Amino acid sequence: MTTTHSDDDSLGFGTRTVHAGWEPDPLTGAVMPPVYLTSTYVQDAPAEPRNGYEYSRTQNPTRFALERALAELEGGARGFAFASGMAAIHTLLLTLERDDLVVAGDDLYGGTHRLFGRIEARLGLRFHYVDTTDPAVLADLPADTRLLYLETPTNPLLKVTPLAAAIEGARRVGAEVAVDNTFASPALQNPIALGADVVVHSTTKYVAGHSDVVGGALVVADAERAEAVAFHQNSAGAVAAPFDSFLTLRGLRTLEVRMQRHCENARRLARFLEAHPKVESVIYPGLASHPQHEVAAAQMRDFGGMLCFEVVGGEAAARRVVAALRVFQLAESLGGVESLVELPGPMTHASVPPERRRELGIGDGLVRLSVGIEDGADLEADLARALRTA
Repeated sequence: MTTTHSDDDSLGFGTRTVHAGWEPDPLTGAVMPPVYLTSTYVQDAPAEPRNGYEYSRTQNPTRFALERALAELEGGARGFAFASGMAAIHTLLLTLERDDLVVAGDDLYGGTHRLFGRIEARLGLRFHYVDTTDPAVLADLPADTRLLYLETPTNPLLKVTPLAAAIEGARRVGAEVAVDNTFASPALQNPIALGADVVVHSTTKYVAGHSDVVGGALVVADAERAEAVAFHQNSAGAVAAPFDSFLTLRGLRTLEVRMQRHCENARRLARFLEAHPKVESVIYPGLASHPQHEVAAAQMRDFGGMLCFEVVGGEAAARRVVAALRVFQLAESLGGVESLVELPGPMTHASVPPERRRELGIGDGLVRLSVGIEDGADLEADLARALRTA
């Protein structure tokens, strides 16, 4: 695999994000990778591909640039880019065997929960859901666990798993660890450096950062796991398209500066909401009131741009608040430069059965904010105005 000068660990993260995955083109000097839209490549002789390129499902220079960049920034052996985050997760699970046990966090993105329960289970994998914020649970994983699958922070309740304890518990039973790092991004957290085997991303979110492309990624810690993922990526074929790879890489270049503003604005709004008389509760890892605040402070460089809150008056009041917002836009997804608001219960987590949502604490009046990079004072004023309607 090609390396770049951004592999130099002495460089800061911001420098590495700008340069990761691509050196200026030796032929033209292009500072960004061209979009290679070809489907196939001329071979020098039968079964003698030029520079290893045969077919774009298997090899594409634009996608390879993105994959190298993600691997460099996450500290992994190799990265893989997919057509969506769900395609990335599905491909990871394809590397397992029938009847393998996956232990997963009990608070997962609704699409992941649906994938596990309605597709992967039907294909023969077993799933067991636990509270991964509890060190006692992590120390007593089932003996036949094959994969420990984590989100941290989780979607939508922003639970934070102590990764050191999780990885130690998984190693005790011979399991591998995969961490969905979408909410934190490599700017704030690097699970591989803490011992994880695989990092998962919906690159649609903070990695691309502009709500204009859908994608996913896996970054693996070692070459053996990379071979298995590469085989299944190529065989199943849900790869990132060249132009999507280009857009994602373009967004990635500004990840550090965007995350700084996301975090700054989210901290401001979390404090504002926590002090507001019409707000019942606020969930944000950067608040001392968050039950895993100290864990987050120990393993993350900042606390992210996502927060949740509940309005006094329940679901009806929450619906009035989201309808009254003007800068925040009512939409699913997250991690873009613009601020978004949603109600996870009837929206992103509607595929989770209502009784299960209630057990987890995802009430229909829970409001989730993806805090963008607009002027923080404008975002606060927008929330203040909307809360007056509650």
